[in-house]
Amino acid sequence: MNIDIQKVFDLADASVKRYAPEKLNWSWGQALFLYALARIDQENGTEKYTAYLRRFYDYHIKKGYRLCSSDTSAPALGALYLALKTGEQSYCDVVKAAKRYYGTEPRILEDMPNHHGSAFEGWFYPKSIWVDSIMMSGVFTNWLANASQEEAYNALRCDASANDEALRDFAARQPANFARYLQDEKTGLFYHSYWTKLKTHYPRQPLFWGRGNGWVMAAVPLMMEYLPEGAQPEVKAFFTRLAAALLPYQRKDGYFETVFNRPGETYKESSATMLIAAGWFYGYRTGLLEKEYFDAAQKAFHAVVSDLQTKNGLLSMPYVSGPTSALPGIPYFTYKHTPRANDWHYGLAAAFFAALEYKRCG
Repeated sequence: MNIDIQKVFDLADASVKRYAPEKLNWSWGQALFLYALARIDQENGTEKYTAYLRRFYDYHIKKGYRLCSSDTSAPALGALYLALKTGEQSYCDVVKAAKRYYGTEPRILEDMPNHHGSAFEGWFYPKSIWVDSIMMSGVFTNWLANASQEEAYNALRCDASANDEALRDFAARQPANFARYLQDEKTGLFYHSYWTKLKTHYPRQPLFWGRGNGWVMAAVPLMMEYLPEGAQPEVKAFFTRLAAALLPYQRKDGYFETVFNRPGETYKESSATMLIAAGWFYGYRTGLLEKEYFDAAQKAFHAVVSDLQTKNGLLSMPYVSGPTSALPGIPYFTYKHTPRANDWHYGLAAAFFAALEYKRCG
């Protein structure tokens, strides 16, 4: 195995040692970290991280959790992994709660719910869809819609038989809906959000947040195997267009900036870089992209890996920007001044997704 790929898997081992699962919040960043660990086990045919996931879910199920937004529905990804693996009712109940949320949450734009749902933030932020949600709602619902057709899944007592057709339709439409409202017609890049009251994207000016575009690049590979054939051509079209649009913005050192269409004005950012690399690896592996994208993905991947640090005897991933919102009135200021830190959980997940795709390239 490539030494840098192995180093990222070593980072996964270091991260589970660094963070006790009971200390992780029930939120999107931690959820994607757990889901990425599950994907490593799926890929390798192991159960190396299954006990770690069980500890997280057992703790929060006992404590109580609220599933009321895209961010708080993200833990359903790991719960679905455990439900399929173990058949235990407690994990199935999380899956059912997420399925119920996506089935009943009021729509604000076609069949898309408000990003913040009924969470506290929704009282202050305009009703909107966010590019982040393609990783949460898009991947989970397409995986669930596919899994619900399997005989093994029906044995899990997740009650997935109700409204399966509605779930499949909802899931299949999600990727193209995000592209329809968030992909810029001129550049092919994705905006952070779409405000329904404005009836347009936000930020209004051409500002393209790195990690947001990275979420699209990494989410498409994770859901493509579950999409019905009829939905795939449109998804492949916006994916390859985005992949090409990103290429000119890669820095000479392999990184992307947190606002990559303002080169030299912000800072290099590792989570966006790894997410984009994951998409490029996938595109090359599946024949959607030419070799120049594989070369660019390698450059991005190795740039981030070469910057890994050792902290308290454990590998650590630097240059991950903190949780980022396109704040009303000051989106660029927010992007530019969101601080970076080591080992934000979604940044670790980005690295794991990229390593898995790189490994599949052979």
